[in-house]
Amino acid sequence: MRKLAQLQDKTSSKITGKVGVSRKHESADKHVTGKALYIDDRPQMANQLFAAIGQTTIAHGLVKSMDLSKVKVAPGVVDVLIATDVPGHLDIGPVFKGDPVLVLDKVEFMGQALFAVAATSHEAAVKAAKLAIVEYEEIEPVLSVKEALSKQNFVRPPHTQKRGDAVSAINASKHILEGKLKIGGQEHFYLESQISSAEPTEDGGMMIYSSSQHPSEVQKLVAEVLGISFNKVVVDMRRMGGGFGGKETQAAPWACIAALLANKTGRCVKLRLNRVDDMTLTGKRHPFENDYKVGFDEQGLIKGIEFNINGNCGYSPDLSDAIVDRAMFHSDNAYFLENAHVVGNRCKTNTVSHTAYRGFGGPQGMISIEGVMDDIARKVDKDPLEIRKLNLYGQNDRNITHYGQTVEHNILPMMINKLENDCEYQKRRTEITQFNKINTFLKKGIALTPVKFGISFTVQHLNQAGALIHLYTDGSIQLNHGGTEMGQGLNTKIAQVVAQEFQVDIDNIIVCSTRTDKVPNTSPTAASSGTDLNGKAAQNAAIILKNRLIEFTCEHFSVEQNDVIFSDNQVHISNVKQLSFAELVQLAYMNRISLSSTGFYKTPKIYYDRDKANGRPFFYFANGVACSEVVIDTLTGEYKVARVDVLHDVGDSLNPAIDLGQIEGAFVQGMGWLTTEELIWNEKGRLVSNNPATYKIPAIADMPEVFNVELLQNEPNAEATIYNSKAVGEPPFMLAISVWSALRDAVSSVSDYKASPILNTPATPERVLMAVQQMKSL
Repeated sequence: MRKLAQLQDKTSSKITGKVGVSRKHESADKHVTGKALYIDDRPQMANQLFAAIGQTTIAHGLVKSMDLSKVKVAPGVVDVLIATDVPGHLDIGPVFKGDPVLVLDKVEFMGQALFAVAATSHEAAVKAAKLAIVEYEEIEPVLSVKEALSKQNFVRPPHTQKRGDAVSAINASKHILEGKLKIGGQEHFYLESQISSAEPTEDGGMMIYSSSQHPSEVQKLVAEVLGISFNKVVVDMRRMGGGFGGKETQAAPWACIAALLANKTGRCVKLRLNRVDDMTLTGKRHPFENDYKVGFDEQGLIKGIEFNINGNCGYSPDLSDAIVDRAMFHSDNAYFLENAHVVGNRCKTNTVSHTAYRGFGGPQGMISIEGVMDDIARKVDKDPLEIRKLNLYGQNDRNITHYGQTVEHNILPMMINKLENDCEYQKRRTEITQFNKINTFLKKGIALTPVKFGISFTVQHLNQAGALIHLYTDGSIQLNHGGTEMGQGLNTKIAQVVAQEFQVDIDNIIVCSTRTDKVPNTSPTAASSGTDLNGKAAQNAAIILKNRLIEFTCEHFSVEQNDVIFSDNQVHISNVKQLSFAELVQLAYMNRISLSSTGFYKTPKIYYDRDKANGRPFFYFANGVACSEVVIDTLTGEYKVARVDVLHDVGDSLNPAIDLGQIEGAFVQGMGWLTTEELIWNEKGRLVSNNPATYKIPAIADMPEVFNVELLQNEPNAEATIYNSKAVGEPPFMLAISVWSALRDAVSSVSDYKASPILNTPATPERVLMAVQQMKSL
């Protein structure tokens, strides 16, 4: 069951697709009929070539020799690219150096791109890439966080956030607990694998079609590897078949390699990674190994806490500095930590470089503090929900985070109480406790957990966006913005914003491909900021044009500004005249009024002083609460998620249907991260969970039997966001932590709730069974 709580129509407007009304995804019909065009659907160009990657076969070492003679004479092969063929920059690190587009001499992980092949077919290129004969001098790889910490092997220096005196507060506490948690990574498993197509242009430049969340970065890096100016590279991105962060930085290497081969051969080149190659060559959600020491009183109120947040970054920095920072920012989740000391380590290992993933480190910070809440509850013999509520942010001096940001407009206590009542938590808790007393083998668990997620890029300069709007003389509107559509409904929401501003039907508006020659220097579509930033930029462009039309109308018809009203596809001009929107645009054109405008937006108020580890890195917080109920089989470790209730805060929703879809999808994806999706590397550093047969994402049968989702009503964003909405892409992902806590609750019942089990993630049936055995042995 889902609760589709639509916003009330606050006007009498009859326009379709206005803000606040559920509207289906603008490409929904194309998706289900197969008419939606992706890069691999584009018609082949004349003499087009296809590329494949030659991969390293060791995790760490030096290339001593490389014989590509068999590769070059393989059927269909036209050319081969190696590192020394790159005319410009070899390193394409997005923020910090460390990511060579092709290996020059040093190998950092098994499967790293060593060379590339261009052939007359995809199959020919893939077969040829396997014919290389390479000799290595192997070096012992670092494959664990523990080893990286012992060797102080980091991709970036550690960072510390602190408030008060955590050590003294812990030592003075009535109770002290210590614990560790291993948190597994996660494969993005987007339906469309990494793909790019490169077409040489007549001016020595390159036209790139890339499945990328960050077209401007692709533009920059392609230009740099080719050694040409940015203005000679145009990147076009119509839609992605999923991204989830995996195409924020790691779409760029394949665009660069396709462009290098196109430049070398003078022919169009397409590079599409097969699924196994994609999983081998691209980064994942960072695995973390966190530990804590906490002091608390008899009631369970935290007095002091120490966290070590240890991210497994893989071989290069990529975005790991910001990702581990965000894990540190969210190590408090919804709780006031009066005395806190949080250390974030960026551990370097010889695996693929891990990268952005929905939540961007936030989930790995939040789950640890939620585990602490459960552990405290068992120690003081209380319901974990009681401990959570006791430690929530409050008012006055209990609303400042450990990094100095004030938690304003704190609605989480209200949301928790509402969901607790709506889902009958207390009644079900009593029933579950009784069930567990009389059932020997099946045990139930329940948990209600909150989410407080900061919205903004924590790197300040990324919090900006641009847009471009053209009005045509038939009244139709063409909209370009800097965000990318990866299935999340961004284009639909931004079209609704423009429709609202002009008071026209959304069918009048076409959202075009994201292109670097239309909106330059864009930020990635990430950090849940796509609508916040690009919606505001599009609104700004629309307001500029609307004001221009109003100014013209006032002059042309000799009326005042207040006499010009846009409504229901019409423009009402006092008592003088009524024109259709199209008629007004045509009239403005005939009078030589500009009908095109750019728009721009930058997020206010945000800053973070890294040296002082203090500031306001987030414009606002999005909130959510979830209650999950599970049942486990203590003989096998198997389990089922029986029921989930979600109450989520999206401010004033721009599109309730799309927001509900995002919440449901995020929850199930988060559930997969915490229960079934297990990444495994062998002792040599080879990824063995590299295909759908060895890596299990959630399927329809894994959905909760009862799944209630409700949008919080009548709580607009207190900050001046686009129509007072809130971001919805990432925050719901962490609601799935309630499933993990519910599993721990069920396992804890084996000890009559006297002990808190160790349950590393993903909490597979095997791990659940081991946790049950641990409880039985106490």
